[in-house]
Amino acid sequence: MLTSLKEIEAYRRGTEPPVPAYTWLRFLVSAEERIVNLERIRSIHELADANPVLDYVERTLRILDGLKLSFWVKEILETVLVWSETAKGGTVRQRMQWQAVGINLFVHNIGSAQLFDRFNETGETGTDKLLVIRTLIETHGLIGQYIRGEVPFEENEPLTEIVKRGFLTPEELHSLLIPLNHCIIGAVSPELWSAVRSEVEELTGHISSGEQTGVWSVRERLRKLRSGSIRRGENFEAEYEKVAEALEAIELAQADEAGEAMPQGGQVFVGEALDGRTGEAGQPARDKQAGHMGQARYHGLALERALQPLAGKTLWYVESALQEFSLEEVVKVFMLALQTGANADSAMTMADEPVHHISFERLMNAMYYDYKGVKKINVYKKRIIEKFLRELAFEHIGSSEAPVNPHLAYKVERSPSSADTVFFTFEFSAAAEKLIEFCMEAEKSPLYEKAVLLLFDLFELRRDAYDRFHNEEEYLETMNRTADYKSVMLEFITGEKVLDIGPGGGVMLDLIEQRLPDKQPVGIDISTNVIEALNRKKQLEGHRWEVLKGDALNLKDYVHPGTVGTVIFSSILHELYSYIEWNGSRFNLDTVAAALRSAFDVLAAGGRIIIRDGIMTEPVEMKRRIRFLVQEDKEWLLRYTGDFAGRQIQVEYAENGDAVMPVNDAMEFLYTYTWGEEAYVHEVQEQFGYFTPSGYADFIEKVLGPEAVIVEFRHFLQEGYTDALAGKVVFMDEKGSPVPLPDSTCLIVIEKRGETHLDN
Repeated sequence: MLTSLKEIEAYRRGTEPPVPAYTWLRFLVSAEERIVNLERIRSIHELADANPVLDYVERTLRILDGLKLSFWVKEILETVLVWSETAKGGTVRQRMQWQAVGINLFVHNIGSAQLFDRFNETGETGTDKLLVIRTLIETHGLIGQYIRGEVPFEENEPLTEIVKRGFLTPEELHSLLIPLNHCIIGAVSPELWSAVRSEVEELTGHISSGEQTGVWSVRERLRKLRSGSIRRGENFEAEYEKVAEALEAIELAQADEAGEAMPQGGQVFVGEALDGRTGEAGQPARDKQAGHMGQARYHGLALERALQPLAGKTLWYVESALQEFSLEEVVKVFMLALQTGANADSAMTMADEPVHHISFERLMNAMYYDYKGVKKINVYKKRIIEKFLRELAFEHIGSSEAPVNPHLAYKVERSPSSADTVFFTFEFSAAAEKLIEFCMEAEKSPLYEKAVLLLFDLFELRRDAYDRFHNEEEYLETMNRTADYKSVMLEFITGEKVLDIGPGGGVMLDLIEQRLPDKQPVGIDISTNVIEALNRKKQLEGHRWEVLKGDALNLKDYVHPGTVGTVIFSSILHELYSYIEWNGSRFNLDTVAAALRSAFDVLAAGGRIIIRDGIMTEPVEMKRRIRFLVQEDKEWLLRYTGDFAGRQIQVEYAENGDAVMPVNDAMEFLYTYTWGEEAYVHEVQEQFGYFTPSGYADFIEKVLGPEAVIVEFRHFLQEGYTDALAGKVVFMDEKGSPVPLPDSTCLIVIEKRGETHLDN
């Protein structure tokens, strides 16, 4: 067994402190701060009682111990591995002292190499072996970071220099780099090592022989940096083109305004015409194809120019800090990080030393916290940052016209102890930080809804667009399990184009695509987060349906009137009714009327509106009793009557404690109660039933007029409610006899009559 592993095992058995000769171990075990990459940490809370850096070093050493290598290779690599993470160790006092003497603790490979120079116990100085070890520590992990797009290939130049200076042969260097990277990457994940092994072997060949791999284009580097997002379904090419076209439009507009020729980049630009313009050569395009070719090259150059300052810079913690954001938002963050203007700390210009590293470590540390014992992205901060970035136009970055948010700003600064490193993060006002902390503390409590509404108000977030925070993915997954009862709507679909309003997890889009291949399904949602999730699903699963960000109350702004065969409102009208303020008030039937008119306006003659939603019971005066089988659950009803804002919930209590309520108040409560504690803060904001059957029919006739004919109207009890409530409550009539639950859900099909009808 490796000597270093024996020392780690002795430490874990309680030998304290480590043998003084093993300085690296003392640094690792004395760490008072946890300097770790949160990307692979499951729970932040566990960091208080664990040492993930020491654990990682031990895993690297165990891999090394199991490899069949020559003695000299193992000896060198053991020293490299035990020292390569030391810049993440040390007490707070030690770290302050190290920084005071110029140790770069923010760029960990360099800082660890500097610590090795200062504290190594080999007794050797200036030897070839020492130089090799020091260089391997300094370049530790860079091959993996290159694969991720975080560092340029030339950062490995010190390794090539070892060969040039004759300290190692190319073969010897190669024999060191392969097992070293096996240990480094395999300790993160054996599966990851298997996935990148061939690429690592190819890159080590280039390094050992002194060959260059070529300079990345911005597109290539962004693709590498977004590899995790691409695996989760991001359509990188489409998103890249969208950003590139936006930057192209800005440059063209600026050139037009200034009366100048189009700007050219540092790369080859052939000069084809762009939509009738002339290129560099001043020659018009010969045909449309040439124009498109020129346009593609031009907008590619616009983005290349915007991020050109990133060339040659290493990026730290990009994936951990920014993986939850869209490509457009990440590009904006990079452009902000490259600013040296008013929002940048004066330290940006305090030295002649150029910026070599950009660190997002502070942003990473601010973006995560423990939710129910598991590390989660701080979705409150994420949504607020998303809004800030979406409202920040590309052309305003770095200008005085950029919008100012009193509660959120970006910060770019240098530290006096690391002049070549820039740190980027977002900073919230003290009030915003306290409110976000309040939301975190209030989770799953009666205060939570009020806390979230305060957050919405402070940052002007749309409540209907951001009604769920933590269980968005779980909610969409639940929606996707509703395919069986949604499939009944398929038989009423007509026409070619079908709009699914509020598509949720995409289950209806999938059903239409699979079972009605001649239809063109399009999902429309107001929530950017839902649209992004659906686009990832589409990319991963290869669907042909489309999704658009749009407002259900103004569909004619997104599709041409008279071109739609079917508009589907599947469990969405009650959400529009509950969340959207119309003339200053929620729970407003005018919102439902606006949604129906919006859908009716875009229908072709013979087109249909399909509604699946909640329904109330007739007669409304009927009373029902609820008996809670778990006495503590009575508090649910008390809490609900205070929190529900849709209408006044009426409750009387019988002598035996049964709750006696109007049937529709009883059912409205049970809909929320059924979803459970996790969903309470969301469901209590929604009113599921807002019409009786006769009331719904009268409303449709009044709002849509004689051209609207109801061709199907049925109502039923949604499967699952009875089972979900069994063992929790007894539902009874006024006399105390158990009775079935009334109908919960309706299916309504409205047809637009006219001279021409669509075929089914």
